[in-house]
Amino acid sequence: MRMRIGAFELRKAGASRYDLRDPYHIAVTVSWTGFFIGLVVAFVLINLIFALLYLAVPGAVTNLDSIVDAFFFSIETLATVGYGAMAPETVYGHVISGAEIITGMAFTAITTGLIFVRFSRPRALILYADTAVVAVRNGKPTLMLRIGNGRASVLTNADARLSALMREETQEGQVYRRPRDLKLERAHLPIFGLTWTLMHEIDDDSPLRGYDAEAMMQEQVRLFLATKAHDTALNADVQDMKDYGPEAVLWNTRYQDAIAFDDKGQTYADLNRISLVEPDPFAPAGAKRAAPAAGQDGEASAA
Repeated sequence: MRMRIGAFELRKAGASRYDLRDPYHIAVTVSWTGFFIGLVVAFVLINLIFALLYLAVPGAVTNLDSIVDAFFFSIETLATVGYGAMAPETVYGHVISGAEIITGMAFTAITTGLIFVRFSRPRALILYADTAVVAVRNGKPTLMLRIGNGRASVLTNADARLSALMREETQEGQVYRRPRDLKLERAHLPIFGLTWTLMHEIDDDSPLRGYDAEAMMQEQVRLFLATKAHDTALNADVQDMKDYGPEAVLWNTRYQDAIAFDDKGQTYADLNRISLVEPDPFAPAGAKRAAPAAGQDGEASAA
């Protein structure tokens, strides 16, 4: 089975994507296209089954001459709509139509509930810079990731957690990959209204100590950023995740300003600039800069 975390793909054996013992989980996690296809298939199957039951006993329903008549009579009964042209004639017909009415009521209630759940799930609208950057800050190399609040409402009590999936080798020669937490200078923001630049200082205690662009690429170090906040408009907690591969980490590069002041002196954020980068003027002389990812500002590739 395969599942994705952003652009990162995980594969595992012994697990199935859809467990038929848990239809609710399937219904709320499948795509909207798959959800509506499933509804149509279930609707057709239910009506087909009841149509065959009506035809099983001739004369149970008046004016029922073919499978097509039985199918459309079943749809009308399932929806509790009757036109009078066809109606149950025997006790058997009344029992089957009664059972179908109850089935239709349950089907409508379940469908309505599932659609409500899918629509009502709170979703974060957090914008992420296309790349992470490593720039000199306070004399030390610092990993930075910039995010922005894409909602018109304010997010409160925002928390962020950054980790790196790194390769490790034991003394016995066993090689495995495990996530390592990267300590953030500020992992909590009481009010998240505009942008937020998350910073991890690469010091002697950092798991990234001694790494550069080449080393990260060679060992395929991947960053994972998990964010959680409270949406005041929805009055609900929202969360999201973003991953960055080693090719999306630009060394000796910094973000361009995305915060400015208008004519009245009020602060505003230009979220269209959230991914723009430029060379770090404080980078060590002769330091190499990773080429920008597709769509990045061309200045980042300057030597």
